[in-house]
Amino acid sequence: MNLVLSILLLSNTLGLLSGTAVYAEGLSPGMEVGFSGREDEGDGIKDPENPDLTVEPGESNTASKERLRIDFAPKLSFSTGEVTDNDSDYIVKAQLFKDEQISARGNFIQVSDYRTNPTGWLLQLRQEKQFTHTEKAGSTLDGAVLSFDKSWTNSKKSAEYSPHVSKEIIRLTNVGETYNIAEADLGNGGGTWSIVFGASDQNKNEKDPTLVPMVDDNGKPVMDPSLGKQLYTNSAVKLSIPGATKKEPGTYTTVLTWIISELP
Repeated sequence: MNLVLSILLLSNTLGLLSGTAVYAEGLSPGMEVGFSGREDEGDGIKDPENPDLTVEPGESNTASKERLRIDFAPKLSFSTGEVTDNDSDYIVKAQLFKDEQISARGNFIQVSDYRTNPTGWLLQLRQEKQFTHTEKAGSTLDGAVLSFDKSWTNSKKSAEYSPHVSKEIIRLTNVGETYNIAEADLGNGGGTWSIVFGASDQNKNEKDPTLVPMVDDNGKPVMDPSLGKQLYTNSAVKLSIPGATKKEPGTYTTVLTWIISELP
C-alpha cells in the first residue's frame, strides 16, 4: 500500500495596515467578518492575463472595501505524493475559475489602490506556522519551505505605473518572518493590479508558461469535481520538503497572512 502525503494551504488572513493601525481584516471562507469604510471602487476580480475581463475564481479569500485593499488571495492546494525519504517538491495546483471560457492561470493576488492621493504601497506575506498534520497533533513538516517564483504584474493601467516585484525566488525560509512580495513607489500602483506567479501558455504577456495539465496514471484528465474543469499544476509555486523530515500519511496545513501597507 502506498502512503500518500497531502499538502493543503487551508486558510489565509488578509490585512490592511497603516503604521501600526489595522483598518480591516478578512478571514478564510466559512468565517464571518464585518467591514466599515468607503464605498467600493473597481469592478471585481480580473483575469490576471486579461485584465479587461471580470472573472469569478474558485475557492479564494476576499478582503475589505477600503480604497487600498487586497481584493483577492488564493486558496493554495498542492499535489499529493507518496511518503518518501528523498527530498521532494510538491507543486501547487493552478488557479481555476467558475467562468466557462477561462482555463487555468498562475496563482495570483489582486491589489487595488483608489486613494485620492496614493503614496505607494507594500504587499507582504508571512507564514504563521509550519505545515501541521490535521489529525495528528505535534506532527509538523520540519524544514519545509514554501517558495514563489516567476513573479509579474498586470493591469488595465500602463506598465509604467506597475509595482515592483522580485526577479528572484521568494522562499519563506523562516516561519513567522514577513517577506516583501510587491512594492509600489509614490505615484505608482494606482487602480487594480494582479501580482501573478507563473502563467498559462495562452498568455499574451511574453511570460514563460509554467502550467501543466494534470492526468492520472492512465493519461486521463484529473478534474476538479466542483467546477468540472481539468486541474493544472503551476511550477512557479512549490513546497520543498527535506527527505530527513519525518512525515505521516495524511493532510498538512498552514496559514498565510497577506498584508497591504501604505507607504511611506
